[in-house]
Amino acid sequence: MLDFMAIWGQWLRPSAGLPTVQWSLLLAIAAVVGHLGQRHLALPKLVGYSAVGALAGWAGFSGAAWPLQGIGLFLLELGVSVVLFQTGGRIALRWFRHNPMVLLQSLLEAAFTYAAVYATLRWFDVRPAVADAVALVAIVSSPAVLSQVVSDTRGAGPVTERAIVLSALGALYALTVVAARAGLLNGGGETRLAGLLYPVLVVLGLSVVVGAVIALALRLALQTMNPASENTAILLVTTIAAGTALAAHFGGSAPLAALLAGLLLKQLHPRPWAWPRQLGMAASLLLMLSFLLVSVVAAQADWNPAVASTVLACVAARSVAKVAGVLLANPGSGTSWRQALGTGLAMAPLSSLALLLVSQVAVASPALGPRVAAIALPAILLMEVFGAILATFVIYQAGESSRAGDEALRG
Repeated sequence: MLDFMAIWGQWLRPSAGLPTVQWSLLLAIAAVVGHLGQRHLALPKLVGYSAVGALAGWAGFSGAAWPLQGIGLFLLELGVSVVLFQTGGRIALRWFRHNPMVLLQSLLEAAFTYAAVYATLRWFDVRPAVADAVALVAIVSSPAVLSQVVSDTRGAGPVTERAIVLSALGALYALTVVAARAGLLNGGGETRLAGLLYPVLVVLGLSVVVGAVIALALRLALQTMNPASENTAILLVTTIAAGTALAAHFGGSAPLAALLAGLLLKQLHPRPWAWPRQLGMAASLLLMLSFLLVSVVAAQADWNPAVASTVLACVAARSVAKVAGVLLANPGSGTSWRQALGTGLAMAPLSSLALLLVSQVAVASPALGPRVAAIALPAILLMEVFGAILATFVIYQAGESSRAGDEALRG
């Protein structure tokens, strides 16, 4: 197959090039498979996307290098940034003043997840530095998967909204800490408290500055432009893309800056947002591309049967910890115990954001990166698929899907 690809690549070189053709065909096939899987098997679309990407990865697809770099890394960062910007735009900060237990839920869920995954990996004799990196990545859920599932099911309700908010807060914690830890790895490590806190403050501060610039620019634009026009959609995507490039260049976190920009813009422009249809189409394409990229890269990882039990134990510990954290802080949070259980289960997915964090670790520490990837990449692929199925099931069981025929899908 590699010889065939080499011949095909030589033939295509004068025009678009082999990677462009490969990705175009892969996106087209994924779109068809995702649609058929949802229509005939009642599966989330991204299960089809992931299946196509995984098969392509296992077949030797050469369009995604690891660790991520260049245009592949930028597109993944852009896809994650657009999703986090939209997620941040759904959250009103004043809501936390009236319901502070949600913040406690997010903190407990993140802390329990880190502790459970770290302890599990250490029990399997994984090195402390590797266990620490994997546990930090495990904190995140996947706003991208939740966004896709909510779009597919047309979900709306307490469980849906709470899961989105908690995934955004978890992303904030993990992006800040992992980016700072990557900086420490580049610098040879640090043990003093001041040395540990300084990179966290730098990443957070720079991301806040870039996010504020993006939010203010978009706020000024929304005062004169129609929020539903295609020009507004182009402005949103290009501004986020510019912010993505600038945040990474100055030492901040591009996805974190986008999340903070969405949060700030929501406070400056509190009216309900009518997203332009064109932005939805652009976001959908970026989402599909990111799901494919995740599954292709994860499928090409060094799948070692010796770590299979470690990966499964890590996934199980993470899932239990997320449910436990949400349930423990549920009293006074405004949701029932059943809704809290559903929220915890809906936090299971992993996808593009987790892959981006693992890639940051791999770039920062070439010695540590392969060991982290050997555990994290299979877990990400596993929970991209099964996490999406679980989140879809939770939304249907909570009665929060307005999609026609959801009763038939339930059973």
